[in-house]
Amino acid sequence: MRIETIEDPGDVRVAPFRDIRERDLTGREGLFIAEGEVVLRTLLSAASLCRPRSVLIAANRVEALALLLGNLPPDVPIFAAGQAVLDGIAGFPLHRGILALGEKPQTATVESVLDRLEDNAVVLAASGIGNHDNIGGLYRNAAAFGAAAVLTDERCGDPFYRKSIRVSVGAVLRVPGAVAPSLAALIDVLEAARFEVIALSPSAREPLNALKPGGRRALLLGSEGPGLPDWAMARTRAVGIPMAGGFDSLNVAVTSALGLYQLTQPTT
Repeated sequence: MRIETIEDPGDVRVAPFRDIRERDLTGREGLFIAEGEVVLRTLLSAASLCRPRSVLIAANRVEALALLLGNLPPDVPIFAAGQAVLDGIAGFPLHRGILALGEKPQTATVESVLDRLEDNAVVLAASGIGNHDNIGGLYRNAAAFGAAAVLTDERCGDPFYRKSIRVSVGAVLRVPGAVAPSLAALIDVLEAARFEVIALSPSAREPLNALKPGGRRALLLGSEGPGLPDWAMARTRAVGIPMAGGFDSLNVAVTSALGLYQLTQPTT
């Protein structure tokens, strides 16, 4: 394991890590920034769909993370910097002390992702969810409950945004994903692949707990507030989560967890 010391925030070797908040807004052309030890462990695991390019770490953490860093491929450089230099590179105080530059998986179509799935696969589908915390939460729940993929339309946020990856606890790096050009196209492809599309909505009359696991299922969620359009609800099987006291709103990530649990737990 070779460690390269960085003493100047302007060092060209760490240019991809510079001012990462601003760079998040413009994209990285097939690359992403992973932040924190837990996410790095996922990036380096056998389950990862992504490949590391380089690592930037606080010098005082190198010894403690030597075993983890030793799992990096020999051609992946490891840069170490003092905390002040590290903060100067990132553009803000980097308390987690570790960043990795990674390569996104090869872009896949929704069709190609679905073609690889088994007969009883459950997938998570989303429309119009722009909040990066919620996108990360969807991937985290998909990994936790064994969903085979997360499929989104063009109005959803990028799961490889740094905060989405962090909120997902690295699940974005291991759960297959694909983007459809529109919600209508997403539903079309799911139906063509023999998936029953189940739309979650507070206005639905059929309760979620009436569903039983089995068969190809796609759990479809819309953005908080507007939800899914009426035409999409009419095309799909609409189910709801009964709530107390006339309250009818749950965070979309929480809703996905409840739905995935219902569809993936074996009946007793």
